Amino acid sequence: MMRDTLSLASPIVLGHIAAAVLALLIGTLILLRRKGTLSHQAMGWVWVGLMTAVAVLAIPIRTYRGLPNIDGFTPIHLFVVLVLVTLPRGVWAIYHGNRLTHGKAMRGLFFGGLVLAGLFTLLPDRLLGHLLWHDVLHLM
Repeated sequence: MMRDTLSLASPIVLGHIAAAVLALLIGTLILLRRKGTLSHQAMGWVWVGLMTAVAVLAIPIRTYRGLPNIDGFTPIHLFVVLVLVTLPRGVWAIYHGNRLTHGKAMRGLFFGGLVLAGLFTLLPDRLLGHLLWHDVLHLM
């Protein structure tokens, strides 16, 4: 059943989901490990790339049912703006030695742009919500 639901998703949606899951995993590692190390920096650049992909791939994803929308753009698309504004701000901050602003920006993106946005994707009328509630848990 789950394979059937995923087969209905476009390559853009699948790429968006893959980038988001990888960003969530790598972001968790970054948050748990020591900051400022070479591995932190390397994983950080990978995370920045993944977050950029998550945001850019979300732009053409539209839904016309469930959430209020304007031409298929729903409130969840506001996270795209959040990421595309805050991500360069966080990179700029660390480049200029402002660790406090960098940390706040990146943690905010992790929890707001990934965790909170991810929770919205679990609404029953969205692809991942349908997978969870219908195909996995058989509740709807």
